[in-house]
Amino acid sequence: MSELSRQRSADPAAVEMLNLAEKEQLETIWDRLEKQQPQCGYGQLGTCCRLCTMGPCRIDPMGEEPTHGVCGASADTIVARNLARMIAVGSSSHSDHGRSAALLLKAVASGENTDYRITDVEKLQAVATRLEVTTENRSYPEIASDIADIALSCFGKQDDTPMPFTEKYLLPKRYQLFKDIEEQLFKTTGKKMGILPRGIDREIVDILHRTHFGTDADPLSLMVQGIRSSIADGWGGSLIATELQDILYGTPTVNTAKANLGVLDAEWVNIIVHGHEPSLSEKVVEMALSEEMQQAARKLGAKGINIVGLCCTGNEMLMRQGVDMAGNVLHSELAIMTGAVEAMVVDVQCIYPSLANLSNCFHTKFITTSEQATIPEALHIQFEDEHADEIARRIVNTAIAAYPERDQGKVYIPNITSSAIAGFSVEEILKTLGGSVAPLIDVIAKGTIKGVVGIVGCNNVKVKQDLYHQELTKKLIERDILVIGTGCWAIGAAKAGLMNLDAQSLAGEGLKAVCQQLGIPPVLNMGSCVDCSRMLVLAGALAAHLDVDICDLPLVGSAPEWMTEKAVAIGTYFVSSGIPTHLWPAPPILGSPEVTKILTEDIKGLLGGYFFIEEGPQAAAQRMEEIILEKRAALGI
Repeated sequence: MSELSRQRSADPAAVEMLNLAEKEQLETIWDRLEKQQPQCGYGQLGTCCRLCTMGPCRIDPMGEEPTHGVCGASADTIVARNLARMIAVGSSSHSDHGRSAALLLKAVASGENTDYRITDVEKLQAVATRLEVTTENRSYPEIASDIADIALSCFGKQDDTPMPFTEKYLLPKRYQLFKDIEEQLFKTTGKKMGILPRGIDREIVDILHRTHFGTDADPLSLMVQGIRSSIADGWGGSLIATELQDILYGTPTVNTAKANLGVLDAEWVNIIVHGHEPSLSEKVVEMALSEEMQQAARKLGAKGINIVGLCCTGNEMLMRQGVDMAGNVLHSELAIMTGAVEAMVVDVQCIYPSLANLSNCFHTKFITTSEQATIPEALHIQFEDEHADEIARRIVNTAIAAYPERDQGKVYIPNITSSAIAGFSVEEILKTLGGSVAPLIDVIAKGTIKGVVGIVGCNNVKVKQDLYHQELTKKLIERDILVIGTGCWAIGAAKAGLMNLDAQSLAGEGLKAVCQQLGIPPVLNMGSCVDCSRMLVLAGALAAHLDVDICDLPLVGSAPEWMTEKAVAIGTYFVSSGIPTHLWPAPPILGSPEVTKILTEDIKGLLGGYFFIEEGPQAAAQRMEEIILEKRAALGI
């Protein structure tokens, strides 16, 4: 095995494929990173501005000239504007996902779309109750229609009242805190700065407006609006996506599947679904598993169709249907390099443009499906919810037709998988606990479990793939800290065997005993990255049971290996909800002492949550345990 490959990934299957890529001279994302070195130091510190054509401007954070941009913007202003824009884009990605779910639910409720249906009526009624929608003597479509209307109103409403999902889901203590902060900020600064989101689209547009040339230059004002936009996402757009998708496709329940590239099968037609929005993948999975399509594959000499997931679309399918996982986002190129993939079907987000050209080196059909994510050299098959069955059939037939084109000499599939138990929605966790959060609170109060850490998302090619995810998770559970999480972290943990019952042996004695009693692993997959809202809902339920605020609980968040702008939005709404949150790599804010101080110190006094940066898993786990012990002491437990 190449030493370079070992340095790039902690996953043995990935190392095998990276060796193959090196031998066959196939370019990967790691190769492209090397070609970018050295990367711009100003950009890494956040002190580069290109918002107008008088720039780009850069500020030397050491105080040397130039100290201001052409327009007079300081490093603090530039960093704050750049970060606010990252939050706006991140909030847009998950919130637009929620809009799609709301529009689909509305179409299903009205009867305009008959390819989908209301699957989970219990979740429908639970959401209706939360939103104070009348359910008595009403049909499910009538209830669903009202829920969809409320969800859609969260995007476009124009008055200054808080949007309804935030108002109804947010813990009352935190809701009041947000109102109090708004008053406090006005009294201390004389400036109107809001925290409670008025509307998802409005808060995002507000950021884009205030970061236009010659508008807002106050780092505090910019950061407060960034917080407001993130709350509109976490307690709005992302939450809408999760809740409405549960209604449409079913709330996840515990299931077992396999994870890693070994889930591909050389004797079957292999289809990979990749991206984030499950309206497409639900139908492709349904169609691929139909007897009609299986028979079509057998006629061409395959044993049938094997459909597997990648990234967060894969997580959606794993959570609800137990579909096996080929890997997280850094596996996307490696999966195609196995030579055994007939089609990679993608929707939106985290899709490397390189996948189209790479697929041309094999027989793989790289199929884009969204008007928001078209890629040159890809085969585009436009997906439309109202014609979902017909289009899914076409996609699957395209994959089947590619099977005879496979070059068997190029097929190489690492024989590596791990089993994983997934499907831990809030509802399933409560079911496991006997219907209430009380047993979890009880074991935390007794110290059997010290606290909970929620870990989210990404692979970052600058960090050895999955290593931080794996090591941090192991160090936390051995300290009797329960780990929950989403996204590419969840897939990395599954590949490492941390989500099966054997992982109980890695936990401390207290956590191990609880997991053995409940029959669960010490590491719980709560879904795709949009499902970070599940963690907020669970935190709110724990706080409500104890009659405290979320910031009082022994909870910590973490985003090791984070990469995308939506990770910035997620981290910000964790902090805004009162959860101290760890980051690595360092975000592009260190060029501004003021912005760094606001996000790591000042915000703690306002919201209870704050960001902290730790490079190593050992140091991060130690810091998290210290925070959890501080919270326990303050609660008197």
